[in-house]
Amino acid sequence: MNTLTATATTVCNSYECTIPDWLQTCLVENSELETQPTATDNQLICRAFNFAYQLHQGQYRKSGEPYICHPVAVAGLLRDLGGGSAMIAAGFLHDVVEDTDVTLEDIEQQFGAEVKHLVEGVTKLSKFSETFSSKTERQAENFRRMFLAMAQDIRVIVVKLADRLHNMRTLEHLPDEKRRRIALETREIFAPLANRLGIGTFKWELEDLTFKYLEPEAYRQIQDLVAEKRTDREARLTRVIEVLQQGMAQSHIQCIDISGRPKHLYGIYQKMQRQQKEFHEIYDLAAIRIIVKTNEECYRALAVVHDAFRPIPGRFKDYIGLPKPNRYQSLHTTVVGFTGRPLEVQIRTIDMHHIAEYGIAAHWKYKETGGSSHTKFTPVDEKFTWLRQLLEWQNDLKDAQEYLESIKDNLFEDEVYVFTPKGDVVPLSPGSTAIDFAYRIHTEVGNHCAGAKVNGRMVTLDTALKNGDIVDILTQKNSHPSLDWLNFVRTSAAKNRIRQWYKRSRREENVARGRELLEKELGKTGFEALLKSEPMQAVAERCNYHSVEDLLAALGYGELTLNLVLNRWREIVKGQQLIPAEPEVPLSLIPANAKSPREAAVAPKSRASESPIAGVEGLLYHLAKCCSPIPGESIIGVVTTRSQRGISIHRQGCQNVDNIPYDRLVPVSWNANGDRNPRPQTYQVNVQIEAIDRVGVLKDILSRLSDQSINVRHASVKTANGQPAIIELGLDIRDRHQLEQIFNQIRKMSDIIDLRRVGQVDE
Repeated sequence: MNTLTATATTVCNSYECTIPDWLQTCLVENSELETQPTATDNQLICRAFNFAYQLHQGQYRKSGEPYICHPVAVAGLLRDLGGGSAMIAAGFLHDVVEDTDVTLEDIEQQFGAEVKHLVEGVTKLSKFSETFSSKTERQAENFRRMFLAMAQDIRVIVVKLADRLHNMRTLEHLPDEKRRRIALETREIFAPLANRLGIGTFKWELEDLTFKYLEPEAYRQIQDLVAEKRTDREARLTRVIEVLQQGMAQSHIQCIDISGRPKHLYGIYQKMQRQQKEFHEIYDLAAIRIIVKTNEECYRALAVVHDAFRPIPGRFKDYIGLPKPNRYQSLHTTVVGFTGRPLEVQIRTIDMHHIAEYGIAAHWKYKETGGSSHTKFTPVDEKFTWLRQLLEWQNDLKDAQEYLESIKDNLFEDEVYVFTPKGDVVPLSPGSTAIDFAYRIHTEVGNHCAGAKVNGRMVTLDTALKNGDIVDILTQKNSHPSLDWLNFVRTSAAKNRIRQWYKRSRREENVARGRELLEKELGKTGFEALLKSEPMQAVAERCNYHSVEDLLAALGYGELTLNLVLNRWREIVKGQQLIPAEPEVPLSLIPANAKSPREAAVAPKSRASESPIAGVEGLLYHLAKCCSPIPGESIIGVVTTRSQRGISIHRQGCQNVDNIPYDRLVPVSWNANGDRNPRPQTYQVNVQIEAIDRVGVLKDILSRLSDQSINVRHASVKTANGQPAIIELGLDIRDRHQLEQIFNQIRKMSDIIDLRRVGQVDE
């Protein structure tokens, strides 16, 4: 292995990849220490670089530059944030597990458990399972893993943000479609995440870069306009700074710095869109930032600003007394400048400024674990209540699309601050109501909410709350959520709690449906004893439910799939060597001694039939509309009494077959070789969906069907005031497996109360 000094020289000379001065110095100072099993901070960083360099040799980015340039840049960003040696080492190594043959065990052996933990957390974010049926599900699972990794150690997401920022800086080398997809994901998830963590330096650059690729024309236009006005703007700011410096000196305020800061391009664009204004109508394109030593001097500096310039009423915000959720603190005021234009002024201390720029990186806070060097973040910290909520929603939201939307809703910063009667501050999304407030306090407070007082006056539950409101929730034991609440609640947490209550309120129906689904697969014989057995209790616990009844309820309303339950049951019984793992086949409806016309209806099976039904070759038959059988389901033939109708094919267990004489029953089955067409044959299945009545629920259902390439023959919706919507659909389905997949997808939606197959009266 080359020495580190030689490695650095090779990278610089051969690959024209610039090695930062800090890394070059570090490499030279530790050039002979790469093989030592233990290391100081600098030695750990150097060994990580050398390890990554060796593994990434011969790999190139889309830009044509050697791949090692990317981890070097990521490590540099983490160093600028004040990250420790383990974080910087993880920056060098974050791609080696995905892109090379190195394992996580190798990382731990070479660099220790802490570095391995960080690399593992970031690696999981990029590895998608092949078991997901859509890109949306894969993306949702990716973010579920990301927030779980964040909960274990917040540094994981900081490494990921550094990785995403450098990728965004080099995004022009990717195809247009991929550029837009990555830029959109960055705008919707990663830029808000950087904001939530308070890392302003990352947030602003990520937003401007996404703006560049998602709205290129608007980006270039604003960029040119800002450049044109730069000289005039800087001249005005210089005059303002001189006046404020004189005022600070006269008031004996020790001012560390006064400077002008231009607003980032995406912020200007957002303001133009939000206020429906042209660029020339946006005056506050820059802000004055004043940095002083103490909190007390912040307020004294504010007085100096207001003495020198006239403040604009209603434009003062005290983020020192009431910090933002990401712990940002400053005094914000807007005054009228020399030219009569509004000018924003921000006043903060050095510590506040460091937090505003670097966020969580300004005060890394971890909980030491055991006696190891590994550190762990826990979401109990009040600064990360939003992360704790996202983790809680992972258990409530099974539908991928809803989960992604809830993430986006919760990550954006805009919030209103209201107070409990005891004076506790509760941040909520803009437009939130008393119901949102009640569920934020506690789920049971929301479930039993009967009324609300705001500032001592009774208000309707749909009243939007404003900053500073004091909210008092009135509860009653017999009160419960109303479906109408979903029409006005704002927060995802409240919506999810209302939907969950509505599902649980129909627990008996869900348990019965779950029993029915399981019984069809496992058979009636010994089913009750099986439900009470230890293996079935073990299945419930493996699926994270306390009891078998909870398991059946979850199965009934679609939180669990039948295949998952069966697989867990088979694993348990195989492990305990109890009974055969394959489910019992349901009993046939046809007795062994049944005679004609069944026997007469069966044709010889010496060759493959062109019919999808085996047992009716050469005979007239039709599929019964009362039960609409499809391939994969056990079926039975019934000789009809009407002329020209032949044999009617029913699902076994169809109620219309119960009273049919045995001599009219014909044994039939699905013929695997019956469909020779290049396109798979489909069968119409009618389903009825009971859903919470809201705008767009049918559209969301049809979207999920479209994702699975399911043709919808007809759709109808029936609604009544205050009642669930009844949706009836006619679907073209290939077989039972596809139908079960569709049912599972729809049942995952939080709005779905009930889902069943329905039929027509058979002719």
